[in-house]
Amino acid sequence: MPEDPGPPKPLLSPPGEVTRLLLAWNQGDKKALDELIPLVYDELHRLAERHLSQERPGHTLQPTAVVHEAYLKLVDQQRVTWKNRGHFFAVAAQAMRRLLVDHARARGREKRGGAATRVSLEEADPSVPAREADVIALDQALEKLAALDSTQARVVELHYFGGLTADETAEVLGTSVATIGRAFFLAKVWLHRELSVA
Repeated sequence: MPEDPGPPKPLLSPPGEVTRLLLAWNQGDKKALDELIPLVYDELHRLAERHLSQERPGHTLQPTAVVHEAYLKLVDQQRVTWKNRGHFFAVAAQAMRRLLVDHARARGREKRGGAATRVSLEEADPSVPAREADVIALDQALEKLAALDSTQARVVELHYFGGLTADETAEVLGTSVATIGRAFFLAKVWLHRELSVA
């Protein structure tokens, strides 16, 4: 079984610079996109590596392919008005989630099969036991959770698939870090119970 990579590391790119370039890109500055690519590429690659480290040995999806696919989806966003770095990585989280789920489905994995992509919901909070689940089951559980509490589902998506910290998630969702902490704790408890049901 792959090792738990632990909680995501904070994002590395300079927040002000990424936000400046995103805003310039919004205004039609094509050079801004050229400058943005190297600033966000390493972070996107790190996120892809983190997710793929939990794949079974010999999997066919590579971090570079995930980054390129996610990046293509991001730059093709015609209707998005980028607000800041957190917003960019929130959209990146959705793109990576879709890519990982689509890949898992294309590989014909069963819901909780032995060759499924394993993901860990454990963070620094030891009061909730670690729970691993395949990426398809996690996606389905997040859809159910979103119907009950969209904020909790979004917090998990931003943290797990986007690698956002609590501070960055609070900024994206326009709420306090304390609210994010409570939402994440409750989401982990709910997901643990949901994913434990056979």
